Amino acid sequence: GFALARHSSKLLLQQLLSGRQVNPVIASMSVRAGAADTRIERDTFGEIAVPSWAYYGAQTARSLINFNIGRDADRMPSQVIRGLAYVKKAAATVNGQHGLDPAVQSAICSAADEVISGQLDRHFPLVVWQTGSGTQTNMNMNEVLSNRAIELLGGQIGSKTPVHPNDHVNMGQSSNDVFPTAMHVSVAMEAAGRLLPSLKRLRDALAAKADEFQGVVKLGRTHLQDATPLTVGQEFGAFVYQLDCDLRRIDASLVDVHQLAIGGTAVGTGLNSWPGFGEDVAAALARLTGLPFRSAPNKFEALASHDALVELSGSLNTTACSLTKLANDFRLLGSGPRCGLGELTLPENEPGSSIMPGKVNPTQCEALSMVACQVMGNHVAVTIGAAKATCSSTCTSR
Repeated sequence: GFALARHSSKLLLQQLLSGRQVNPVIASMSVRAGAADTRIERDTFGEIAVPSWAYYGAQTARSLINFNIGRDADRMPSQVIRGLAYVKKAAATVNGQHGLDPAVQSAICSAADEVISGQLDRHFPLVVWQTGSGTQTNMNMNEVLSNRAIELLGGQIGSKTPVHPNDHVNMGQSSNDVFPTAMHVSVAMEAAGRLLPSLKRLRDALAAKADEFQGVVKLGRTHLQDATPLTVGQEFGAFVYQLDCDLRRIDASLVDVHQLAIGGTAVGTGLNSWPGFGEDVAAALARLTGLPFRSAPNKFEALASHDALVELSGSLNTTACSLTKLANDFRLLGSGPRCGLGELTLPENEPGSSIMPGKVNPTQCEALSMVACQVMGNHVAVTIGAAKATCSSTCTSR
């Protein structure tokens, strides 16, 4: 702590004497990383100290000052960082077909691969609270890829030579089309890689139980009162069909998520990009990820709104409702064991009480309900954020 205080004071003194902007947050990160020294980088605002170990540069360092909110707890999700790295790799590949030096292109792609594999995670310190266009995170990525590519080519980090963060890594792009594209790519990859397989496994497990319990007759309940009989298999079959419907809704929502804004640049006109750039980058992303990405037919809409993500979030909200119903039914039907319904025997995964030995609680059901509540809350936030869009961009895109 004393070492951190001394180093922070030294940097602040340097700032006062030299007029350079020095951030105590960066000083803290440097000390924690075991590298107290810094380098000086420059941008249009002047000079600023950057940790010597960092691949990010001046604009990221300024963002740590301007958006010092939440720190590590609210860092930009690694999934978004990886999605953005895929976008940069695809863009570099396409730019290589339009005159970008092959060595520079190769170095950018190699650096992007390192980001995708998680090797460079500590070089992305920014939080989600920033400008609505995601400019700060876009520049964070541009700087990291530029400096790592420079290093791979034998140059000096921070020199912006032979790989410039704007002129080369961000060639033909704007934050306004890059970040919405990265959002779609990361969401689509998470849906394909984690969400849909997990829901399908749950659906199949419930279907197996529906078959197993098809001949078990039980009393039906309406309004929690006794009603006419049905089988436990039929009861479980309802859960299965709910998830079938949820899966269809999510798949349908992903159709528009696979449409990408890239190629629209600042406002949707495509100014400063190659003809067909958006189509080519979308095709490259499809090859890299194995997902059916395609260029959005109307770039103005793709930049100005996030309706596709609102629709997908709505599908997740509906799925959360389905899973809450399932969890509540399991808790009720498994209540007991002596004075409850006791129709289902839930797995005894852990001791459930600190005061009643032998008591086992439906902890997984309750955890599922909590996750579902968070998903429902997220949908409200997504809805409000998307509703705040104005003109050619949104102010709360993340």
